[in-house]
Order: sequence, then structure tokens, then C-alpha cells
Amino acid sequence: IFLKRHRQVAQPWMDNLRQTCNQVDTIERHMKYLRCLQHIEELSDFEKILAQLHWPIISPPTQSPIPAANYQEISSQLELLVTQLLALALASCQGLPSTQLVSSATCLLQAPPLCLPIQIMLLPLRRRFKYHFYGNRQTNSLSKPEWYLTQVLMWMGNNSAFMEEKIQPILDRAEASFSARVELCRGLLSLVQEKVASDASRLLYDDVLFCHLVEEVLQFEKELRSNHLYPAVLPGLLHLLLEDAVLQKWLTVEKKMAVEKMDAMLSAEGAWSSQYKDISDMDELKAPDCAETFMTLLQVITERYRALPCPSAQLKFLELQRELVDDFRIRLTQVMKEESRCPLGVRYCAILNAVNYISTILGDWADNVFFLQLQQAAVSHGEEMVLRGQGTMEVGRLASLEGSLFDGLLALLDRLKGDMLGRLLEWTMREITEKAKPYCQDRWLSLPSQHDQSTMTLSSTACPMMLCVRDRLLNLHNVLSLSLFQLAWQGLAERLDNFLYQNVILCNHFSDGGAAQLQFDMTRNLFPLFGHYCKRPENFFKHVKEACLILCLNVGSAILLRTLLNESEEEMRDWTGAGDPSPEAALNELGVYCLAPCDVLILLSLRTSWPGQ
Repeated sequence: IFLKRHRQVAQPWMDNLRQTCNQVDTIERHMKYLRCLQHIEELSDFEKILAQLHWPIISPPTQSPIPAANYQEISSQLELLVTQLLALALASCQGLPSTQLVSSATCLLQAPPLCLPIQIMLLPLRRRFKYHFYGNRQTNSLSKPEWYLTQVLMWMGNNSAFMEEKIQPILDRAEASFSARVELCRGLLSLVQEKVASDASRLLYDDVLFCHLVEEVLQFEKELRSNHLYPAVLPGLLHLLLEDAVLQKWLTVEKKMAVEKMDAMLSAEGAWSSQYKDISDMDELKAPDCAETFMTLLQVITERYRALPCPSAQLKFLELQRELVDDFRIRLTQVMKEESRCPLGVRYCAILNAVNYISTILGDWADNVFFLQLQQAAVSHGEEMVLRGQGTMEVGRLASLEGSLFDGLLALLDRLKGDMLGRLLEWTMREITEKAKPYCQDRWLSLPSQHDQSTMTLSSTACPMMLCVRDRLLNLHNVLSLSLFQLAWQGLAERLDNFLYQNVILCNHFSDGGAAQLQFDMTRNLFPLFGHYCKRPENFFKHVKEACLILCLNVGSAILLRTLLNESEEEMRDWTGAGDPSPEAALNELGVYCLAPCDVLILLSLRTSWPGQ
């Protein structure tokens, strides 16, 4: 009860004390403000000193130097004034124009306010900028953002030496922890940021002018960072392009223009020809112009969004690129279907080269540091746009960097490439098999022994087939990229090996002369056709090569081999335990590794040169 009564008595005193403290605070604030105004009045000569130093430098310096007699005095006054300005407790006084970068709604990062000397130094430049690039002036044109962007870059360049030579030493002696040149750039940049933010919102419904503004902003940012060494930790202009409305507009226009360019490049007269077609060994990929132009388009898009300070925005552009690649793949598929009636034609092969070229470039991009960083960002932030449609295993592969952001596209492109290559080889083999019909039906059984002949010649029935193989190889070598041709000739060799084994060897019986002729045709004529593209072409015709070995064995060796294989098949003996060589070991000694013992028995049965026959 006593404490309650005491609080009731003391409450009026406390209220009066609180009111008195508030009044004291108000008086102190007013005193500080008055002192600030007093200091500024005392420093009214600052602008006069700057004028004597020919500040600001609007164009490249052409003014006469300051007389030596006055230079020391002016420099001393400048240092005194700058030091006093730095010492002011209120670095951003009311009454001076605001130098914040942009409104909080349009800025991702808010840098600290400019120091007071720089704010005062920027006043004449700010007035000039407002005069020329606002209002009804002809220089204030929405179609010419390069005018004010270039002007600000020129001011930065013209005045950077002054800041470093005249102002920076004063800041260093005052132990100020910032760069005069960077502060100048920051102040000038704030003018541009306000202007770009205003113009961008007015250009959302004009695609041409909007694209021009984006290009100029990107160019400005590049020059700001490279030529003027503006620190990466400070915001430039790119964050203005990350506003939802502006970014969505950029993506929409980027896609629209890319689709229009794809339509134009695919319908161009030279779309399927290569610019290197008349230059040997210049382009191993033999990419048609439309494919090169398309990948250049994607690369340009990459260069545009590469510098964006937000990985989430970069991933949106990456998703756009993936959509464009898939769209282009579908267009290639549609053109391919029209040309599929003639898979050996030049345009069909050009489409195949285009698919291979795009796949190769995307494979290179998958190992690029920039796209690896995007991949890590996609996994870290769980970006649905990139991970859409991918299972847990695919996401895990992305996280471990075993997979890439382009794996899905690469799989589709590889499937298309495989289908096209398969169709091309199918048509090639159809032509070769038609030419090989006489050779398949040759009289291998009745050919005389040619041991007594000094030379052997190619079978006459094999000539059409050999010429066809030769011509097709030369044609494919000329029209396909190096990597595709490597796959093509190896695939052709595999198919041809199987065809000859099945339709020539297993479908006929052979005399000694027939076997010798077959071996000569293969080893001295067919294999060398592929020898232009590898060192040991016979390794790609294992069935035919080994079949020729078996058919050409001398009678004694053939009898022993047949006995060995028959006994192995009938009695299933353990050859290792019996001390005799196994069938596989015996075949390996003869150079037969591909054919199984049962296949060799069939080949031996095709020989007619057995004792008693």
C-alpha cells in the first residue's frame, strides 16, 4: 500500500522529467542543425575554390593551368575546406539534394550516403544532367538512352584524374576510408539510376525501344566495371533490370526476337550450307549456317544475362535457352522428316551435322565454369524451373556435378542423331546389298585353285559392290562432320561385316579356289577401302576375317580342328584336365577370337576340300 501511494505521488514528477528531457533533446537537435548551417555558411567559399580549379571538367581538359603563385594557396584552402566538411557531424544535411541511389522499391542494395564534399562537388553536374535529360529538351529522348549514359561515362572519365590527384590525398590525410574516384562514380551513377528506372517503366509496351534500353544499360555496365574499375560490391544499373515487370518484359522480348530469328535463319537461302565448305580442314564439324547462327544467338543471350547479380534471374534466362534449343530441335526434326525420303542427300546430312554441332556445343557448355556455377545455384536454391520434370536421381547427379543442366536436351539430340544416322546407314546398306547380289550368288564351289597363278584379281561380281562402298565412303566423308563420319564408317563396316558373313559366307560352299578368292577380295580390296580412315580396318570385320581364316586353313589343320571341336561337342570333355588344349585356346592360336566353336564347325562344313570328296 505504501509503495502504491509513493508511485502515485511520484508519477507527476516523472512525467515532468520526461517532458523536460524531450525538450532538451529538441534543443540539442536544433543546436546541432544551427551549427551545421553555420559551418556551411563559413564554407561557402568551397564552390569558389572548385571553380578556380576548373571544376567540374565537362569536356577533356583544355583549360590553362593554375598560376604557380596561387596554386599552393588554393590547394591549402581546398584541403582545409574538405577536411572541415568531413568533420561535420551531420554528413547529410537537410537542404542538400538527396543522393540516395534509387528508391528502396527499385534497389537491391542500399549503399551508404555520399560524403558531404562529394555531394557539393556533384551539384553542378547534377544541375546539368537535369537540364539536358529531363523536361522537353530534345536531348531527353526515350529512343536515345545512350545520350545520357555516354555523357555520364564521359564525366566519370574526365574528372577521375582530378579526384585522384586533388581530392584523394586530402581524404588519405584525413584517414577517410573511401575512394574519391569511386564516390564520384557513385554520385553520377545515382543520376543514371533514377533516369533508367523512370524510362524503363515507360517502355514496357514498346519492344524496340525497350530492347535498345536494355542493350545500352548492359553496355554501360560493362564499361563502368572494366574501364572505370567500379567495384563489383556496389550496385550499378543491372539491378534495375531485375524488377519483376522489367525482367518479365525482357524475357518475353528475348524469346519473341529469338523465335523470329530462328524463322529467318531456317528459311534463308544458304541455311544448310557451311561457310567453310570451300576451305579444306577448316571446320571439322561442318555445321550449316543455320546451326552456327542459332548457337551464336544463344551465346549472345548468355553474354547479356551473364553479368546479372541474381542467380535466380540468370536461371530464368537459362530456362529460356533450353526452351529455344528444344524448339530448334523440333524444327530440325520436321525438316528431317521432309528429307527422309533421301537420307543420302546433302540437306539430310546437313541436318545431321546441325544436330551434332548443337550437341557438341552444349556438351562444352556443360563443363563451362559459368554454367557449373548456375548448376550449383539451381540445386542450392531448389529452382523448380531448371529441375522441373527431373527425378530424385537426376537432381542428385546435378548436385554432385556428375550431370549437367543440359542432360535432358543432350539425350533428345543424341536420340535424334542416332535415328538419323541409323536411317542413313540403312539406305546405304540397301544400295550396297543391291549391288552385292551377283557376288552373293557367285560360284564359289566351282572356282578352280589359283595356287599356280602369279597374281589374283578382284572377282568381277564384286566390282559393283566395291565401287558402291568406295563412293559412299567418299561421299559421307565429304558431307559429314569428322565425328559423325567416324560413327558412320564404323557402323557401315559393322553392317557390311554381318551382311557378308550371313549372305555370302554362310549361304555358300567353298572350294579351295573359292575360299582363296573370297579372302583376296576381302583382305586386298574391301578392307583397304576402310584403311584410309583407320590403321587396322580388318578389326572392324571380325566375322569375315576369321571366317576367311577358317575357310583357307590347309587340309591337315582343318581336319585336326574339326576333330577337336567335334569331340568337344560330343563328349563335353574337360580339355584342361586331359592336357589337350581347349577349343577356345586352339581357335585363339589360329587368330580366331570372335567366332564360337559351333560357328567354326559350321564354317568347316562349308569347305569342299576334304579327303575323299
